[in-house]
Amino acid sequence: MKINPKKDISPKYLFLGLSIMCILLLGLSIFSDSFMQKTRNLFGKIITPMQEGLSNIGEWVEERFLIFGDVKELREENEELQKRNRELEDQIAKSQAELTELAELRGLYSLDQMYPEYNTTAARVFSVDSSGWFNEFYINKGLNDGVYEDCNVLYEGGLLGIVVESYDSYARVRAIVDDRSKVTASVGPNGALCTVEGSLATYKNGYLLATDIDKDAKVSIGDRVITSNVSDRFLYGLTIGYVSELIPDPNNLTVTAHIRTAVDFSGVRDILVITDRKQEVTY
Repeated sequence: MKINPKKDISPKYLFLGLSIMCILLLGLSIFSDSFMQKTRNLFGKIITPMQEGLSNIGEWVEERFLIFGDVKELREENEELQKRNRELEDQIAKSQAELTELAELRGLYSLDQMYPEYNTTAARVFSVDSSGWFNEFYINKGLNDGVYEDCNVLYEGGLLGIVVESYDSYARVRAIVDDRSKVTASVGPNGALCTVEGSLATYKNGYLLATDIDKDAKVSIGDRVITSNVSDRFLYGLTIGYVSELIPDPNNLTVTAHIRTAVDFSGVRDILVITDRKQEVTY
């Protein structure tokens, strides 16, 4: 007989089949405990792992939500801390810059007090040549500020150089270590005359040369070398440096001294310009 799959099953047959199944299961439960126990065990083996798996998945999902919330909170806290850290770094950098500037101003004030007989003005270096040393550079003061050619320039403990060109708002300074520089100076307790010669080559070795010192002059290691009153461009009494070595010349009449400069020419920022000039000063 050919079965038509599209034909519906009669409700009465369906009810009859379910009833018979229920009766059989009831009978088995009454007369066969072992069968029901096996059935329960079978369902337990299938259902229990499924329940445990679903429970573990639920716990994992819950933990991930908690972790995600913690990570989001930590990220926000980290961003806030980074922001505060940047603000603190900016404040520290600003404070350090202010302290550096204050120290430089104090240094200029102390330098100014060393030469109270001269009128001065502070200036800042804004450009330097490419030699690696501050042998020639530009400052932000000029004719409008009373800075003229031949004005002497001070830094740290003494003489830095001299103004060689001046314009309305800036000027060019040549340092005493420049190869073109020569300063008439005096050294020792008797003020023996000498010539301090600029030289980047010798300065790189830590000294400048003071030449033509009378061999009978009582010059010693550590003596201060200052600008002489017979200098035509440099004011009297500005510290150039200190004698670090004395070398007799071949002529047996003079000696040459190595001079440790009072100024460090490797980094110059704020300087002091003496607005008085040698032609205007009477000793």
